Amino acid sequence: MLDMRTLLRGTAAAAGALMIVLAATPSAADILDDWATVKPPMRPELKPVTLEGSTTGLLILDMMKAGCGARPRCVATIPNVKRLHDAARAAGAMVWYSLVGSDGRATPADVIDPGFMPRDGEWVRQGGPDKFLGSNLEEKLKARGIKTVIVCGTSFQGVGIGTGSGSAQRGYKVVVPIDCLSSEDTYMEQYAAWHLFKGGPAIVTSQVTLTRSTTVKF
Repeated sequence: MLDMRTLLRGTAAAAGALMIVLAATPSAADILDDWATVKPPMRPELKPVTLEGSTTGLLILDMMKAGCGARPRCVATIPNVKRLHDAARAAGAMVWYSLVGSDGRATPADVIDPGFMPRDGEWVRQGGPDKFLGSNLEEKLKARGIKTVIVCGTSFQGVGIGTGSGSAQRGYKVVVPIDCLSSEDTYMEQYAAWHLFKGGPAIVTSQVTLTRSTTVKF
């Protein structure tokens, strides 16, 4: 019995000593502690793409007067989105829009530029970052036999990642023209571009090609 009591006292003393040592040892730094030391990765690689109009869908997401018009970086993308819109129309590609804002009463007239307003049957009122959820997008893509989608809109970290990832996970090839997606600031765009290029899950990054509107051909 004495030996057992001695053993238990020894074990308790050792445990106490270990706790004291652990308490005195600095914990590993977390991401907030390391925030100022983080360096951005190398710039993503952009690639030119050549697409077949009949199997391509151009998605123009949330580019409304109220939202896009209040973001200088979104306004700057308007000529690039129009360039792709005109090329996609000429090639016979599918074009689809999500409209947001106006207290759920948004109309095609609320799109930021009349040069790429949606036509009848091409749009839905749909909030949230993943435009597949609660909309007819997948139905429209399947009906047209679409294999590749081009994602344009605002915000990059919202609809860009949300709908881009949703497309990739449904088996579509995803083309991301970085000059057709915008955010409130440059960091958000940088983060979103890196996520789709390499930072996200392989099921997404393996399906995504980053490019610019000037190097998308039909």
